[in-house]
Amino acid sequence: MRLTVGSDSSTVHRITGFSNWLLDIGEGDPIGSLINFVYPSILQNFNIAGYFQERAILAPKNEVVQEINDQLLKLIPGEQKEYLSSDSLCQSEFVNDQFDSNLYPPNVLNGLKISGMPNHNLILKVGVPVMLLRNIDQKNGLCNGTRLQVISLGKQVIEAVIISGSNIGNRTFIPRMSLTPTENKIPFKFQRRQFPLAVCFAMTINKSQGRKVMILATYLYAYDIFFHGCYDEMNTSVLTG
Repeated sequence: MRLTVGSDSSTVHRITGFSNWLLDIGEGDPIGSLINFVYPSILQNFNIAGYFQERAILAPKNEVVQEINDQLLKLIPGEQKEYLSSDSLCQSEFVNDQFDSNLYPPNVLNGLKISGMPNHNLILKVGVPVMLLRNIDQKNGLCNGTRLQVISLGKQVIEAVIISGSNIGNRTFIPRMSLTPTENKIPFKFQRRQFPLAVCFAMTINKSQGRKVMILATYLYAYDIFFHGCYDEMNTSVLTG
């Protein structure tokens, strides 16, 4: 408004156009736009080798990553399989007489969503990209952060093919594991027995560091997340929303 005072009509027109452009930023369906940009024709291509290997959507927070992954999971055809974890308090908690285990029944533990841990309710489909959340066999490329694509869904193991790192193309079997959170935000220790996997159409920016991705989109919303080293080793095309 200050810039328009005393300006000629052509300048006012340019300023008004720029103001309207600023107001339009963020309108519409940014997540849908990112999905179409990074995963075009996903229904025709998701079974093609290398399709997920060179694509990723990044977001600052796990909540947004979960939302994007849920949307894309629904797009993949085929029957989904649900895996539920078995959660229990660690025995060390019962040594403390002041600890009341009744405050943390299984349904409370099931509802905990912790960074670096698989969710209690893990829903997968054949063909979906996933990320490994624990080191299993570093020599063969099964490290925390390795991306894989699901081949088959069994009751005791999940078969997948590695799509990142130095062992791309190798097939492997992922078993259930007993996992304990490493962060100290929870005032007690518990154990979750679950497949150490998370759906990985999208990932957090922290998880993306050091990865080589050809097509990349970043979902930003009032966060200054471009810190030093975030996009090292990446050849990227970036669409922000």
